[in-house]
Formats: sequence, C-alpha cells, structure tokens
Amino acid sequence: MRLPGRIAAAIEILEDMNARHRPVAEALKAWGLNHRFAGVGDRSAIGNLVYDTQRSKLSHAYAMREGTPRALVLSVIVREWGVTPEELNDQFASDAHAPAILSVDEVQHLSAPAPLAGAAPHIAADVPEWTVPSLERTFGSDWVAEATAMTRRPSLDLRVNTLRADRPRLLKALERFSARPGDIAPTCMRIETGGRDARTPNVQAEEGYLKGLFEVQDQGSQVVAALVGAQPGEQVLDLCAGAGGKTLAMAAAMANKGQIFAYDSDRFRLAPIYDRLKRSGVRNVQVRAPGEGALDDLTDALDRVVIDAPCTGTGTWRRRPDTKWKLTPEQVAARVADQRALLERAVTLVKPAGTIAYITCSVLDEENDAQIADFLARHGDFATVDLKPAVGALGEAAPRRVRMTRTGGVLLTPLRSGTDGFFIALLKRKR
Repeated sequence: MRLPGRIAAAIEILEDMNARHRPVAEALKAWGLNHRFAGVGDRSAIGNLVYDTQRSKLSHAYAMREGTPRALVLSVIVREWGVTPEELNDQFASDAHAPAILSVDEVQHLSAPAPLAGAAPHIAADVPEWTVPSLERTFGSDWVAEATAMTRRPSLDLRVNTLRADRPRLLKALERFSARPGDIAPTCMRIETGGRDARTPNVQAEEGYLKGLFEVQDQGSQVVAALVGAQPGEQVLDLCAGAGGKTLAMAAAMANKGQIFAYDSDRFRLAPIYDRLKRSGVRNVQVRAPGEGALDDLTDALDRVVIDAPCTGTGTWRRRPDTKWKLTPEQVAARVADQRALLERAVTLVKPAGTIAYITCSVLDEENDAQIADFLARHGDFATVDLKPAVGALGEAAPRRVRMTRTGGVLLTPLRSGTDGFFIALLKRKR
C-alpha cells in the first residue's frame, strides 16, 4: 500500500472506533482480519497513524477546527510525519485508493504557522480538562510539559534476566536493533522507536527471549521493581502479580533465594505467569491462585508485601492513548477505593518491621501521594522509608531522573525519566 491508501485505512479504523466504541488494539485487529492483503509494513504504518492521532487528539482537532477522523489523520501526517499539503494533494490525485483531495480550508488549517495559538492549556497538553487539578498537584507549574511528554511514542525496553544472562552479552546479540543500555535501571536495554512508519521489532521471536534471557518491560517498571528492595532469603508477597513482570524482576534480584508468593484476584491475569517463570529459570516463586483463604497462612509473616495496585494507568498514556479519553472521575474514585482496600489487606500480612511497597502506573495525585498520606493518617505504626539511598544505588544518573514526592515516594515520568509514569512508596511497620 502507498501512503494515500494507508491514510484512508487509518481514517476508516478511527471511524470504526467511534461507531463501535472499540479500543485501538481491537479496531486495528478487526481491520487487519478484513484486509488480509495488507502486509506487515502496511499494518505497522497504519497502526502508527492511528495511535499518533489518539496521543494528541485535542491539539490536532483544535488546529484543524474539527475532530473528525479525516481531520486528525491529515493533521498528524503534516505536523508529525512531515508531509506537506501539496505533496498530499499530488499523491491523492494519482491514487485510486486515496481519500478526497484537500479542501481549501484544510490546506489553510494545515499550513497555519501557529496552529495552537489561543488554545487552552489542557488542549495544548492533550489531556481531559477535568484531570488538570490533579496534574497540577502532582507536577505544579511543570504539568503542561509533563503531559505533553506523554504524547510521544514510547521506546521498546527490555529487562536482562540476570539469572541467565548479562547486559553486554545481550546488547551484542541485539546489535542489529541498535539496542543500548538503559540510563537508569542497570538491567535495562532500550530500542528507540522511529518516526513515521517505523516498525517496532518483534523481539519476542528472538532466541534470547525464547530462552528466557530477557523480558519486555518498561524501564520505569524495572526501576520500581528494584526500589522494592527485595533481598535474597526474604519472604515476599506480590499481591497483584498479574502476568508476573515485577515478580520475575524481584526473583532475579533475590538470586532465586527466599520465597515470593505471586497472587492475583483475577486468575486470567495470572495465567501467563506459569510459562514466564519456567522460561526465565525462576525457582523461588510460589503461585497462589485466587480462592477463599489463599493467603490466610501468610498473616503477619511477610518481610515485604508488594502492591502493584490497580490504577487508572495514566502513566501509560503513551502506549494506550485511547484510554486517556475514556477515563472518568468515577473511575478514578473506584480505583482509589480498590487501592485503599489492598493497603488494608497488606497491613494484615506484613510482619513487625516489615515493609509494604505501594506501586502505581499513574501520575494522578489521588492515587499516589494523597493515597499514601491517607494511609499514614490511619496507621500511626507505619512510616515511609527514605528512598534516596536506593535511588542513588541505581547509578549516577538516577537521582536527576526521578522526582521525590511530598510523602517520600518516587515518581518517574516520560519527561523526566524517559519512562512510563510510575509511583512507588515504601511503608515500614514500626512494630
């Protein structure tokens, strides 16, 4: 497919998303099944177009004075992909699969020298207006810059499985992808994302992945897993283990010594962990399937309880931009309630002098600092752990790349850390 056909396909997919209220991934999959002639490169380019429109939907709609799928795609093609309106019209005129040629108004809007002049801050930042107060509480006057950074394409990050490999060896094996060391986590390897129609390599087909030498994991996730501080020989519960990404990272940090109990209330989220544990050579993890009394024997027995809390996922807006426009205040309130309940459950499981590690992939204050402040107000027998030494131990660059928050937590963001948004706080039981 040529560019005009890819543009037409992206418009069609966005129209389908609007009509059926489908997530991006589902709409792209449906389109691919119905258009099997499209090659891998075509599907990748079309997917890039669709995701790019969702990352910056408000600003592109403002610049075009309308938010139709056609307007959004044309704006992305010109302003982010660098194709001029004149080039588009030339290609559209000679391609039977192209959309209609640009109108006079479209050319004018696409050529405007200052397309966001007069735009409200939330439009320039491409976030729902109702999230602004929370973002201001988190970032202060930097909130627009922080939010804007969440509209850029994310890198592909890999975690070296130190139980089976080392980073220099794997960087050599992944040399053709231009993999380089991560700049914060010592276990991270990073493959930068290209622009326009660049394809992300399928590293899960690589020998190293199949042999369990590395996992796909954002550098921010690797950092917070390291800051948990799990030590060899400890008894650790991953209370919301999901597919096991942080469980695997902690198992490697513990050198397969001690015990990690991996639990999740949803057995379907937990299902992939079994194959991942086997592939990675992890031997100190015991999976606890959900069920009544599944954790009763761990009461007051654990050195660390890790809560990778269910959250709004605002820190992953780069990867899942369509969720940004579906989020509601009611959903935030529901997640905050879930998080509070999990913290209360953790209190019953951690032993005296033990530690609760509270993690979210959110940048909203309600889920992070406000949640920790609320917990501490209710539990005088807990105090936050100073994470500065642990951050410093990650490497020379780490202290400059993270935010220390008002409750003693650590916040990572795309702008400052070059990662997804993650928050972690450690809560130590005094007695």
